Amino acid sequence: MIDITLQNFETEVLQASMTRPVLLDIWAPWCGPCRTLGPMLEKLETEYAGRFVLAKLNSDDQPEIAGQLSAMFGVRSIPFCVMFREGQPVDGFVGALPQSQIQQFLDKHVPPEVEGAADDLASDEAELLAEDGDSERALERLQEAIAIDPANDAARLDYVKLLLEAGRASDARLAYEPVASKALVDTRVAAFGLWLDACEKATSARSIDALEAAIAANKRDFDARFELAQIHFAAQRWTEAMDALLEIVMRDKKWNDELARKAYVAILELMAKPAAAPADAPAKGALEVAGKAVVAPSDPVLDQYRRKLSMALF
Repeated sequence: MIDITLQNFETEVLQASMTRPVLLDIWAPWCGPCRTLGPMLEKLETEYAGRFVLAKLNSDDQPEIAGQLSAMFGVRSIPFCVMFREGQPVDGFVGALPQSQIQQFLDKHVPPEVEGAADDLASDEAELLAEDGDSERALERLQEAIAIDPANDAARLDYVKLLLEAGRASDARLAYEPVASKALVDTRVAAFGLWLDACEKATSARSIDALEAAIAANKRDFDARFELAQIHFAAQRWTEAMDALLEIVMRDKKWNDELARKAYVAILELMAKPAAAPADAPAKGALEVAGKAVVAPSDPVLDQYRRKLSMALF
């Protein structure tokens, strides 16, 4: 649980939500329902074992933030909870709801439970084989893991990754399809889907020179900018792709159903290698608006590009 102020709001809520969902609980000391809801949320944060972060904001002490969010959602009472994902407020609820309803709300936004040790073992073995240059054996090891357990999403996504790195986009598409429906609730699955799209489209894209000429002639040629980003994305030139996407976001955040922002966030997800879960990790009336969720060690490039996106969005 984190206490939020005007000084740490951007870092602890906006930037932090690029990695894990952040639930912001807006409360006040004099509010009776707030005293009921607060301990319930703290208990759920523990039960969800790091799949979301609970942040608390005292509306009496931080009226600027509380007022902006209340106006955004059209809410005039507390407790008021706002879910942040990928640097944006995406959903919320008002009042001290029963725990079952809060769990239903959380399950719409938090990633699935961390995979078990067997899943990690297959991926770790494959990673070591790939690092030693034996990509074919790495692919075979991941195929075995998926055949034994088709629900082993960690191994499946690592398999897709190796296929894309080998230039086998059509095989990667076939391997990805069984988990494609999870893209709406799992940011890592969504990221692989967008990378796969980029690899497929890059083969028929215009040359980089032609695209740069089109952009020079028209700074708002977002189709050309996105096509250029797709080429870099497919080639794993992550920062070049994000630079091209950021130019779109800064000029038109809503372009093509926020596709530039979504692709940018996908690259951040792919660059952030999931950290291993600790051995002693614990087990696991909404207001509608609009893998592995384990915090990885800090990376200066990731932090820099997360800040760039937050500044462009807000």
